[in-house]
Amino acid sequence: MTEDWTKTTCPYCGVGCGVLASAGPSCTTAKVKGDPDHPANFGRLCSKGAALGETLSLDERLLWPQIGARRASWNDALDNVADNLQRTVDQYGPDSVAMYVSGQLLTEDYYVANKFMKGFLGTPNIDTNSRLCMSSSVAGHKRAFGSDTVPGVYEDLECADLVVLVGSNLAWCHPVLYQRLASAKEQRGTKVVVVDPRVTATCAIADLHLSIKPGTDVILFNGLLAHLHSTGAINLPFIDNATTGWDSAISMAQTLSFDDVLSKTELGREQVSTFFSWFEKTERTVTVYSQGVNQSSSGTDKVNSIINCHLATGRIGCPGMGPFSVTGQPNAMGGREVGGLANMLAAHMELDNPEHRRIVSDFWGVPSVPDRPGLKAVELFQAINEGRIKAVWIIATNPVDSLPDANTARVALSKCPYVVVSDVTANTDTAEFAHVLLPATAWGEKDGTVTNSERRISRQRAFLSAPGETKPDWWQVSEVAKRCGFADAFAYRGPRDIFVEYASMTGAENGGSRDLDVSPLSNISLQQYDDLKPFQWPLTSYRKSPRFFGDGQFFTNSRRAAFVALEYREPASRLSEQFPFVLNTGRIRDQWHTMTRTAKTARLLTHIAEPFVEVNPSDASRLGLTPASLARLRTQFGEMIARVSVTDRQRVGSVFVPMHWTEQFSSSGRVGPLVAPNVDPLSGQPESKFGAVAVELFKASWYGFAVTLEKPELKNFDYAARSKAGGGYRIEFAYESLETNWESQASAILACGRSATAELQTYSDNAKNQHRFAIFADGRCEGLLFVARQPVAVSRSWAVEQLGETIAPEQRISLLAGSAGKGAQDRGSIVCACFGVGLNDIVREITERDCKSVSEVGDRLQAGTNCGSCKAEIGKIIDKHQLEQAL
Repeated sequence: MTEDWTKTTCPYCGVGCGVLASAGPSCTTAKVKGDPDHPANFGRLCSKGAALGETLSLDERLLWPQIGARRASWNDALDNVADNLQRTVDQYGPDSVAMYVSGQLLTEDYYVANKFMKGFLGTPNIDTNSRLCMSSSVAGHKRAFGSDTVPGVYEDLECADLVVLVGSNLAWCHPVLYQRLASAKEQRGTKVVVVDPRVTATCAIADLHLSIKPGTDVILFNGLLAHLHSTGAINLPFIDNATTGWDSAISMAQTLSFDDVLSKTELGREQVSTFFSWFEKTERTVTVYSQGVNQSSSGTDKVNSIINCHLATGRIGCPGMGPFSVTGQPNAMGGREVGGLANMLAAHMELDNPEHRRIVSDFWGVPSVPDRPGLKAVELFQAINEGRIKAVWIIATNPVDSLPDANTARVALSKCPYVVVSDVTANTDTAEFAHVLLPATAWGEKDGTVTNSERRISRQRAFLSAPGETKPDWWQVSEVAKRCGFADAFAYRGPRDIFVEYASMTGAENGGSRDLDVSPLSNISLQQYDDLKPFQWPLTSYRKSPRFFGDGQFFTNSRRAAFVALEYREPASRLSEQFPFVLNTGRIRDQWHTMTRTAKTARLLTHIAEPFVEVNPSDASRLGLTPASLARLRTQFGEMIARVSVTDRQRVGSVFVPMHWTEQFSSSGRVGPLVAPNVDPLSGQPESKFGAVAVELFKASWYGFAVTLEKPELKNFDYAARSKAGGGYRIEFAYESLETNWESQASAILACGRSATAELQTYSDNAKNQHRFAIFADGRCEGLLFVARQPVAVSRSWAVEQLGETIAPEQRISLLAGSAGKGAQDRGSIVCACFGVGLNDIVREITERDCKSVSEVGDRLQAGTNCGSCKAEIGKIIDKHQLEQAL
């Protein structure tokens, strides 16, 4: 039988990779592979994208509407939402209601939500979690270009001679772009500079790594601007003909000497001189930046400091040249296009522009649209906490975990008179506060478009039936709007109707005056919409190049780009004796946001299965932290516990913690409560890359590790992190103080009462304070438990593989030994999640088959041959072994 492949788009990062998907027989699995025809990825997928087919189960899915704790019909639920929103508006005014949406939405969903709030309820209070990741880039673009325009395209990475990565761990956060860059480096000799306080996986391809003092990017790029001026590397004709503000910008940059730049950034003279010289002498230069730049209380200034250097050299809008913001979410760009941010209107029009407001209100047929910005994400939840927002509708996001000062967000929702949550997952840390829960369709079930980081619009297509009573987000908002009296304006039959309306709006009174225009698609048929191929905007006769600004024409009133004079501002958080460390947060390779999708497949939890904190060895020694011990992190806002990773990848005085874990997966692993609610004054983006934190040893009396077929409860431990593993679960845990009969405790953890035939086998070494347990039923291993006074040294991948296996009585003692028996292979900790290749697999290739390169390991084990994001780790394993051999 011929497989039926559907062309769709990946729902993870902003790269926007094309995916081919074929539904499995149960419609809860699918085969997935990269689309070789999609111009974003040409068939490549990262570890997350490759595992998409394993994330489609209906476990934890919200499948029908709920009012309170009871199941409800859609009519009752929608009536409830409409009645409460309308009642709140009537009693307290339109600004008493708000909507908080997500870069996970499709453009059609976003458009309808924005139209409902700003056009018909009359409030600008709709904002998006994209505020947390790219709003500083939006503000910087608008200050410099007069519009939120990304000038370049992905091909620029492949035709540049120098690529500067600033605050971007491309290898882990945008792996397919990283592979495109790595290939270009290999084929063309592209130089790569990484500007990042941490040594990340991306540094594996760096010719130069600048471990900058956190927060000092403006100083570095002001110093670069002054250097370009002093060496005559500026493009005076471009500056004179296409820009304004040069004199004030260069005057401000020259207030710092070269030695000032070195001392304030804490970089070496030779490093900075090399970077400045390369940038000066390399015409084809692209500067890629991401959250390390944006997530700052001076994020907009950092963006403009980068743009200033490209404007000064005229390196913008031409092949291999320009500043390039890479977005974090699959449709952060689409949200920007249709006004998903509280300070924007649809079709890249502006709330503070009277003509734009007139165009939008005329197009929608409403008397007016708001003339002031709405509440941005952080201030929106502060307003909920203060009682100014009486009703909030949260769609496709989890602010109780993802917002800064997340405990305040939790308190705010607990006090809010009316909370609606639309989601695909029944149990999230946010959903527990919903008065009404609305079940949404998920990736694979919904139809629409998304826009990636290079302005490329692609179709997301359904290849699965919508399960239960789930409905698309655009439908939910439209039905509520109809019940509020706006039926004619929301009479959409499907996403095509929404798309053509949006496309038409982009052309309304445009004529080249605005960057975004896809109006040639405003009359496409349903079949043409279904068949729509990926394309970059704009689609007009006014612009022939896929790049912007190479002609020196911008979207400011003067049609010139604006230099911005920038004075360095320190991060808003201040280190102190009480909170002496810099806290940096971010993503890891195989997880996505709050893990509601990625945690559904065990494969993506084999590399890193619990929250961790990276600490420099000198700091760890001073604090009494050892590898695999636990640390408690505290700020003035909250605390968490994380596993300790001691590594010289981390700067002295700084720590790094991933952002993904929630209370669904870890009892105390939420980092959101630690992050200060400091924001950039222009963009409103939180400073998630710089906090003041205290770090101390969590003095555990017992450490434990278990694998079990039963789902273990997190609340039973002082620290715990749970994940899917094999056919069951694995859990890391610790007790701060516990005096117990371990056999009794083991029975509870391993759910020994589940089977009448269960047999618990035990081993205790009282001298070493170690206890080990295995549970068998009908000869099958149903669980293993290892506890000790120190972190448990057991091969996790081996232990997982024993679950469900039939173990002969004479072999069971090897299980309690915690290692593979004689002649058995133990993969060790997983390095390559795509192909399940472990550390021991790689070491065996090195030691037994004399493997000397990453490519040889790939040839023999496949490791690193899919997304490539584990190549840096494989390289370190090879280097370490070769060093040990030399010594």
